[in-house]
Amino acid sequence: MAPALCAVCKTARALIKRPKNHAKLCKTCFITIFEDEVHHTIISSKLFFPGEKVAIGASGGKDSTVLASVLKTLNERHGYGLDLVLLSIDEGIKGYRDDSLETVKKNAIDYDMPLKVVGYDELYGWTMDQVVETIGKKGNCTYCGVFRRQALDRGAKMLGIKHVVTGHNADDVAETVLMNLLRGDLPRLSRSTSIITGDSRSEVKRSKPLKYSYEKEIVLYAHHKKLLYFTTECIYSPEAFRGSARGLIKQLERVRPSSILDIVRSGEDMARLVPGASSSGCGCKGKEDAPLTAEEEEVGGGCGSSAGRPPGGEMAAMDRQLRENEEAEGLEIDVAKTMASKQEPKRELPIRNSNSKPTTQQVLGNCRLCGYMSSQDICQACTLLEGLNKNRAQIQI
Repeated sequence: MAPALCAVCKTARALIKRPKNHAKLCKTCFITIFEDEVHHTIISSKLFFPGEKVAIGASGGKDSTVLASVLKTLNERHGYGLDLVLLSIDEGIKGYRDDSLETVKKNAIDYDMPLKVVGYDELYGWTMDQVVETIGKKGNCTYCGVFRRQALDRGAKMLGIKHVVTGHNADDVAETVLMNLLRGDLPRLSRSTSIITGDSRSEVKRSKPLKYSYEKEIVLYAHHKKLLYFTTECIYSPEAFRGSARGLIKQLERVRPSSILDIVRSGEDMARLVPGASSSGCGCKGKEDAPLTAEEEEVGGGCGSSAGRPPGGEMAAMDRQLRENEEAEGLEIDVAKTMASKQEPKRELPIRNSNSKPTTQQVLGNCRLCGYMSSQDICQACTLLEGLNKNRAQIQI
């Protein structure tokens, strides 16, 4: 059997089967399409402006490594005019973060980018090793998540940077959508699905250029570009709840490759139900779809493009079915009306959760202890630190 040819160039041998839509591509075309899709997301969502200084949240893992590589490539190719800096957070986990930081340092040399490392001990007076030693492994991810988010913002402020980009991919966003749906947390769903978080009130805004990129394709890109990244999982991070959502999404992906992007888009649509929520999707979403070329239908485009659209045959069948239903409507007999006189009066059922409070947008202010942006009088980080410091004082006594 002759080897399959690339669906785009039609000349080179296909070496890659895209996880997003199962299109068969050669190495060169896959790399080009991946970069073009990220470029489309950046341009359509207006993530950057010329001359902007941007910090890349670098952990040494595959996502942040690919993000740094792609941004450097696109910045040079399309003339974004960005000043890129690597910003890494040292949580203080021996045998994990110290090793991954070595990878980040090598990436800084390879990509010719300045590197800033900010440690938990410097900001909070605690390392994660000390936190786990004090509270145990149960619940330690809560501490690390809160500290890390604030540390990125503080590190950016140290550098005089007002924009941080992170390597969150489509799989990450889909997992978060499911988790927030299971919690019934619509306001958090709005924040987590937005491609840009932060507004004029925020000191540092964040964006996700890889929001529509599949995790498997990020791994393929790193492999074929021969990028150096760190693969070891955090020794304190079981992430049971997120792991369950991840497992469900992987099962759905095996049945329907577009499931990940479908979940992301559904999360974006539901996020619009939050009062005052801004647009959470790509800037091209909602515009009239331009006709797709044969190649675009085959391999997909920016923001997942055709990977999430139903093919034309399905739309035609749906339209035909709707017309048939309208034509048959005149032949139907409304049995309910003919039996209305024989039926008892309808009883209105009570509406559940009638006393529930409407969803409202949180009002951002500043923590009175550290000054960090918070919707509460005292931010989460200071609340957690207060408990840790009390435990330390009791132990010393």
